[in-house]
Amino acid sequence: MDYLYILREALVWTITIFWLYQIMVSLCSLVKLKDKPLKIKKDHRFMAIIPAHNEEAVVANLIESLKKQTYNKDLYDIYVIADNCTDNTAKVAKQAGAIVYERFDETKKTKGYALNWFLQQKIKENAPYDAFFIFDADNIVDKNFIKNMNKKLCQGEDVVQGYRDIKNPSDNWITSGYALFYWTMHRFYHLARYNLGLSPLLNGTGFMVRFDVVKPQGWDTVTLTEDIEFSLKRIIAGKKLGWATDAIVYDEQPTGFKQSWSQRSRWTVGHMQCIKEYTKPLAQAAKENKTMMNFDGLLYIVGSIPMFVITLVLLATNFLMYAGNGMTEMELVVNILRYLIPTFLLPIGTALIVMMLDRRPIKPMIKGLLCYPLFMGSWLLINFKCLFKRETTWEKINHVRDIKIADVSETSEIVEKV
Repeated sequence: MDYLYILREALVWTITIFWLYQIMVSLCSLVKLKDKPLKIKKDHRFMAIIPAHNEEAVVANLIESLKKQTYNKDLYDIYVIADNCTDNTAKVAKQAGAIVYERFDETKKTKGYALNWFLQQKIKENAPYDAFFIFDADNIVDKNFIKNMNKKLCQGEDVVQGYRDIKNPSDNWITSGYALFYWTMHRFYHLARYNLGLSPLLNGTGFMVRFDVVKPQGWDTVTLTEDIEFSLKRIIAGKKLGWATDAIVYDEQPTGFKQSWSQRSRWTVGHMQCIKEYTKPLAQAAKENKTMMNFDGLLYIVGSIPMFVITLVLLATNFLMYAGNGMTEMELVVNILRYLIPTFLLPIGTALIVMMLDRRPIKPMIKGLLCYPLFMGSWLLINFKCLFKRETTWEKINHVRDIKIADVSETSEIVEKV
């Protein structure tokens, strides 16, 4: 039993130190920093790129919101990559005012392949753009998005994640779960790290990349989570990513549990692929560069699935000690509750804090808050399932809600400018 006790104590300290670090970093989100000075003053030229697979129901709303930007309309173009479409996505996008590129390749279906296919063409053309944005077809964009991203570019930041808000946060407990998760991550992970001088991460959609960054190799990603992969490669190279709270993009989340399970399973598998590909390079970068940014990037990659596995092993040691009479039944219950209660109840508390800090109305989200442990608990089940069965086939999430930018524009002012 001595070896089990030693193992258990080592695991407890590992988990404790990891979460103390996360809490300390998260507190930096409460610090309001002075705005960075402009390195140049220029209105840059942009591409707004929209990879779309069978998105005829929603793509026009995104294009409409982009055409209503408070930025010089002559300085940005809207491109839609109609990727393996079997519907009228290309036709609808053209009618809405976008420049459409149609792509057909049944062997390479993910967004990463579509982006690389498109960007390689623009690189060969030496297209006259300073930077580009990536959006999902179901997005709608705040009218000041490009103006605020241009400011970031003028401040010298070349890869910047915008604020990914939710179009339908109160549809049901699933969309509420997504909203609470993203709102919490935006403040306590991305903003906190940006304030501290560490690196946030790209978050799937609503981000900007300086065109020169991708010219050497294109959009060179191989995993199911191309956003995280791109972020990690930048961190390994010693490059910080930026964060723009006031560049807001609204995203539609799935309302069905089956769709949500499929989507989050894909994210988990993609994260596992990143663990396999980039843990060693991140560790080498942390060792060679000796920077907190590289160390923090390494902690991110080992802080999800590996930490989940460590927690499972810790729970198992408690049961083994109990079976070997090294722990009483009461001690077993107490030790299990020490991890289950924080796992399922702390997210509600952190989400409430974030909503109050961001001045969001709580009443419409009460049911979502009460069901948030169910949402996060299902994600733990997804992580457990993906340890043994990893499905890498891309499955489309259907987006059908006809939500226009006017429907959500009133909430643009709710998010506190920090």
